[in-house]
Amino acid sequence: MNLLEQAEELKAFERRLTEYIHCLQPATGHWRMLLLVVSVCTATGAWNWLIDPETQKVSFFTSLRNHPFFTISCITLIGLSFAGIHKRGVVPSIIAAQCQMILAEYNMSCDDTGKLILNPRPHVQCQSSLIVIGCKTTFI
Repeated sequence: MNLLEQAEELKAFERRLTEYIHCLQPATGHWRMLLLVVSVCTATGAWNWLIDPETQKVSFFTSLRNHPFFTISCITLIGLSFAGIHKRGVVPSIIAAQCQMILAEYNMSCDDTGKLILNPRPHVQCQSSLIVIGCKTTFI
């Protein structure tokens, strides 16, 4: 495979990676917005629940029954957490991080949008009859 073919392969890989990460952005935004709305609802309901003077006078379950907004939003937040909403909001970052780990073996990296970053080749030092390449040492 000559250099021109390798460059074309890298460009095609970069295009596909950026396209894939870009396609995930709208869904990620929706999950983040849902998490934000449910979190604000839970916080508002918790504030109302805590400042209610009746909360201290009745049992815990009666207090929850008296504040259905807090109860429902809290159950929804817990359900979304078990469903993995915290991961769905950062899927592009997870994919970029995994690609960075794999590309590091080939002396490359990528940013959060999927653009490839070509790192310089490791420096080769010659010391008498000892060649040091990266962190591997080879005796001649």
